[in-house]
Amino acid sequence: MRTIIFATGNPHKLSEAAGILGKGFQLITPADCGLAGDIPETGNTLQANSLLKARFLWEQTGGKDCFADDTGLEVEILGGAPGVHTARYAGEGHDSDANMNKLLREMAAREHMASVMRSYGIATPHATRRARFRTSVTLILDGEIHQFEGVMEGRIALARSGAEGFGYDPVFIADAYPGQTVAELSPKVKNTISHRGKALRAMAEYLQSL
Repeated sequence: MRTIIFATGNPHKLSEAAGILGKGFQLITPADCGLAGDIPETGNTLQANSLLKARFLWEQTGGKDCFADDTGLEVEILGGAPGVHTARYAGEGHDSDANMNKLLREMAAREHMASVMRSYGIATPHATRRARFRTSVTLILDGEIHQFEGVMEGRIALARSGAEGFGYDPVFIADAYPGQTVAELSPKVKNTISHRGKALRAMAEYLQSL
């Protein structure tokens, strides 16, 4: 069995990744290696951030196999925001409730502004709730860097719904299941369509090919 360190402290993400990688791999966390605190995320892109986290973990553990992910929610009406700031959109602390509240509030404000501009005959792009989740995974295996990406297309709901998942799942409606938010899907179904699931499956396929 191959042991790989996953740069996360989130039990939901750990369970999700373990289920996708399957037998033959044991996932441990930085805490299991005696490392505490957040790993620096100062990159301007998701790829850069996942690489920074993986490289930091690789260096701090003396070159042990590891991987890290960075995920961004890109909302069209917000010009691609929150993007790399997704986890801390409403401030430090990874507060999902605050993040979703800010997202819905800012989208409503943009939609209202667009409506007012059109009422005055001012041309404005159509206000769309289209959005996508994008995940970049960086794996450092035997000192070599490998990167994988996954995308889930969809739209932002008008209000929260569902109790499954985590993060922005209660307000994201995937194109694959247009009648439900991701938080209303079972973990098994979510894994088949999610951005992180796609990126991790690509990584798993690579690992299993070795």
